[in-house]
Amino acid sequence: MASERQLGDIGFGYRPRAAYACDPARSRGRLFDEVESPTRTPFQRDRDRIIHSTAFRRLKHKTQVFVAHEGDHFRTRLTHTIEVAQIARALARALRCDEDLAEAIALVHDFGHTPFGHTGEDALNDKMAAWGGFDHNAQSLRIVTRLERRYAEFDGLNLTWETLEGLVKHNGPLTDATGKGLKGPVPQAIRDYSELHDLELDRFASLEAQCAAIADDIAYNTHDIDDGLRAGLLTLDMLDAVSLPASILRGVRERYPALDVVRTGHELMRRQITIFVEDVISTAAAKIARAAPQSADDIRAAGEAMVTFSDAMAASEKELKAFLYRNMYRHSEVMRVRADADSIVRDLFDVYFADPRAMPEGWREGLDRAEDRIKARAVADFLAGMTDTYAIKEHRRLFDHTPDLG
Repeated sequence: MASERQLGDIGFGYRPRAAYACDPARSRGRLFDEVESPTRTPFQRDRDRIIHSTAFRRLKHKTQVFVAHEGDHFRTRLTHTIEVAQIARALARALRCDEDLAEAIALVHDFGHTPFGHTGEDALNDKMAAWGGFDHNAQSLRIVTRLERRYAEFDGLNLTWETLEGLVKHNGPLTDATGKGLKGPVPQAIRDYSELHDLELDRFASLEAQCAAIADDIAYNTHDIDDGLRAGLLTLDMLDAVSLPASILRGVRERYPALDVVRTGHELMRRQITIFVEDVISTAAAKIARAAPQSADDIRAAGEAMVTFSDAMAASEKELKAFLYRNMYRHSEVMRVRADADSIVRDLFDVYFADPRAMPEGWREGLDRAEDRIKARAVADFLAGMTDTYAIKEHRRLFDHTPDLG
């Protein structure tokens, strides 16, 4: 414990936090034992490994809503992830949790997303139906436990139990107490890893993971409006029909009656984030006070999420999501691009599955004689790791015609 006191004196992250927070000094450890860093807590080390990974860099050229080359100012999966991490840290700081763990979970939560966002995931899930399907959360786990190959002594990033728990369960438990999946079968990748390093799939995740999960909702509910306005799919007048942004816009217009449309939109964004964050902090603080948890395990055993919107804000958020689905995610132009992107992913899967030699060296070894399930999973791993730009480039290499997603 002397080293802990020394680190605490220097200020490397072993600082006071609430009793219910995850304590890096008492982490459940890593699958492969390592000598701990003298200058970073285990959670800080996780965050740094995530940021330096290949998968993190690939997020730069993966779709959030709009395909990257449609415009330089639209969010990508990377810029979305950075916004989520900022909000997650703010929530964790307010609730006296471990900010570094919340940030690490936020930074890693989208590693498993395919090229072209949910379109690519849907296509790959359909192609993988006979072999367990495809789930981006399970793929994130495969990346950080198997597919990243950077270290001499192990595959993956060898992240702490707490970070992996948050990655897998940030949206809540996956099974009931008997092991039955709450939303259908639990992906095999998650079950396999949990057998080695029990992630307690029937319990809630830490408060830090819950901060990362709701930060994701806050980020995309806000920045998708911003991107929709920039793309011309949404207008401020349309938002006057949705209760939360409408109330914010009234306040902005009253205070700044001559403000231009662009700045009015930015005022809407920043105020909406503030309203969401303050609502979550007050709601979570009240829930924590009632439950009086004395440890991180008390949070896991609480039987409900602690970090949530209030009932009124949850209703407003649900209304906003419905508006975005109706007017943006299902807009005819977005759906046209989605259809073309879907065909690219399906075409690539079919080619690689039929002839693994079409994949680069390092991915194709031994697949010509492998069982279909092994071959299919290897193809899915390769495809899921692609950026939008690489998927388009590969399609052009292999096919005479590639859809124009611009």
